[in-house]
Amino acid sequence: MQGFTRTPKVTDALIPLIFLIVLLVLNIQVFGTDGLSGSNQIVLILSSMVAALIAIFRLGYTWETLQEGILKSISAAMSSILILFLIGALAGTWLLSGIVPAMIYYGLQILNPTIFLVAACIVSAIVSVATGSSWTTVATVGVALLGIGKALGFEEGIIAGSIISGAYFGDKMSPLSDTTNLAPAMAGTDLFTHIRYMARTTVPSISITLIIFVVIGLNYDVNGTLNDVQGISDVIMQKFNVTGWLFIVPALVIVMIVRKVPAIPALLTGAILGGLFAVIFQPEIIRLVADQDASYAYQSFKAVMMSLYGEISVNTTNDVVNELLVTSGMGGMMNTIWLIIAAMVFGGIMEESRMLEVLAQAIIRKVHSIGSLIASTVATCVFFNITTSDQYLAILVPGRMYADVYKKRGLAPENLSRTLEDSGTVTSVLVPWNTCGATQASVLGVATLVYAPYCFFNIISPFMTILYGYFKIGITYYDEVEEENLA
Repeated sequence: MQGFTRTPKVTDALIPLIFLIVLLVLNIQVFGTDGLSGSNQIVLILSSMVAALIAIFRLGYTWETLQEGILKSISAAMSSILILFLIGALAGTWLLSGIVPAMIYYGLQILNPTIFLVAACIVSAIVSVATGSSWTTVATVGVALLGIGKALGFEEGIIAGSIISGAYFGDKMSPLSDTTNLAPAMAGTDLFTHIRYMARTTVPSISITLIIFVVIGLNYDVNGTLNDVQGISDVIMQKFNVTGWLFIVPALVIVMIVRKVPAIPALLTGAILGGLFAVIFQPEIIRLVADQDASYAYQSFKAVMMSLYGEISVNTTNDVVNELLVTSGMGGMMNTIWLIIAAMVFGGIMEESRMLEVLAQAIIRKVHSIGSLIASTVATCVFFNITTSDQYLAILVPGRMYADVYKKRGLAPENLSRTLEDSGTVTSVLVPWNTCGATQASVLGVATLVYAPYCFFNIISPFMTILYGYFKIGITYYDEVEEENLA
């Protein structure tokens, strides 16, 4: 039975938070990008232990009460966890069926030497939407685009800024992206509502970005060769049956999104159809993945099942294409799901013991308008990107902190989820010691501070969402959501 409990002070709430930040900074120095494989999760669990000790021995809570808070917190994230599993499955069957390779192939066709920067941004965006990963896009097509751009005479910082801007636009808008799933899960809204609402700030941001790249690109003498891009296109065409019929599957998924079909059945349908189209259109890929002499029915069953649950790859004569044509199925989502559960444990204890509430109230006392609330959220996300060096935590922790604040202000949860992505996701790559910034600098061979000034989309996005907040543009309230649901 829960006895008398004390209201935590701000210092009580700051202790586990500071412990988390310090340990994560140390952790990233030791493990670097490998921290996502498990050590960051352990840091969250250790921070949960510190929060639990304060809650039990200083505030008077029992472990049973805190455990109820943990279970409630994890339960709230179960929908996101199921969606992440399905995203892994969908990514697998869409690769096996040739849907993703076809998207990449047609995306590469729009390259034009006279408008290379804007074309590179668009291609990166298309590939990132198709794969749901800015890291994969930058590490594959991005590397190729960088080499082409340098051959054409562009500075490497500008090229990298164009690639990263497009890659992070796609990462934000793709239902396959883990951060695009994390943000609505933390805010308490659904995936497709989040994407539709996020488009209100994201489309203007990428439009301004493309205009800037057009202006910059027109000042360069672009008279080089696109042989590298043609080589990638040729390899994809040789390996896959690239046909417009493949786009029936993503088109159906888009229709379901527009018609507000819930994310889980929509993604499951997309994954199943991807497997069916693989059997119909890609018999050679099926045989390659199954790697066994048997009937085609047997090979099809094995290959589709492998694409749903585990890692598959398609080997070609092009190293760039080989790196791109790899997927891990449902199993590849386990580290992200582990991170979510560990964060929910930390958030559950902090919330149940009212420590998050105390921190939020300290911030709220300085917030007097919707604009200042959104600006505070943006600042908090950027702060966590700088101090914790991890974009996931820059979404997870502020999401838990601000969820009730937005609700009490009558703001629908998609306001928060959009702000989390407009700041937490896109600014991570601008921080040299953040896992995103360090990775992209290493992959492209361009220092973070060299490409950062040209990542116009990443710079504009947080300011765009603040601007919308202060001018109350595109703000949705709870009563509007209820009226929409009734309609």
